[in-house]
Amino acid sequence: MQKPNKRLQGQTCIVTGSSSGIGQAVVKAMAMEGANVVVNYYSDKENAEETAHWINDNTICGEAIVIGCDVSKEEEVKKMFATTVNHFGTVNVCVANSGIQKDYPLHEMPLDAWQRVIDVNLTGQFLCAREAIKEFLKRGLKEEISTSLGNIIHISSVHEVIPWAGHANYAASKGGLVMLMQSICQEYAPYKVRCNSIAPGAIKTDINKDVWSTREGMQNILKLIPYNRIGETEDIGSVACWLASDESEYINGTTIFVDGGMTCYPGFTANG
Repeated sequence: MQKPNKRLQGQTCIVTGSSSGIGQAVVKAMAMEGANVVVNYYSDKENAEETAHWINDNTICGEAIVIGCDVSKEEEVKKMFATTVNHFGTVNVCVANSGIQKDYPLHEMPLDAWQRVIDVNLTGQFLCAREAIKEFLKRGLKEEISTSLGNIIHISSVHEVIPWAGHANYAASKGGLVMLMQSICQEYAPYKVRCNSIAPGAIKTDINKDVWSTREGMQNILKLIPYNRIGETEDIGSVACWLASDESEYINGTTIFVDGGMTCYPGFTANG
């Protein structure tokens, strides 16, 4: 985890899907930068509470509260933002991280598997961004806290640009996220709202443990990564903190790929 320098002091950050994995690393990193944070969960309340305890027991961190929410449900997202504003006063940063996979060959994919992935991975990010922007506009700019009115960070994937056979619903949701993020930037940058995406490559989390936990699986993953190591969740946390801070103020409407070079298509090293 990066050495904290309080870049987010006085700010409040919601990180969806932060009871484990990438979201957990992001919410811890932001808390260590001085932010008050919302640890959001869908089903894993116990792990969310453990994450919040870790933050609240660490004297260099901001305060953490736990809020359960299915980001695909409009009323639940509205309630999460209202609870956050009631407790902390406002929201400065929204990290829309929640995402799922339901993998099938396309010709065997049931409609509910397609719909659920789109609902969480794309509609959920729209709902969170919408509520964040409402709060930013309502609050107004406070330059003593940040030079930006507010900050939205979408957690995307390298599969916003790399096709993924057998995962068409997931890849489509991440491809759609590019246009959502850029359209938000185009519309709200004049208000000093910043909206960007982080696109992780192969990151060591429980969701892909069956691959990286074996020697053969790890070797196969590393063939796709020129930097020759799998990513850690803290790699995403570090980038998210920087992207939420005023150090990156002039970055808006773009995706930062955190992938060890995966999007350089290493299979073409020797003419393909």
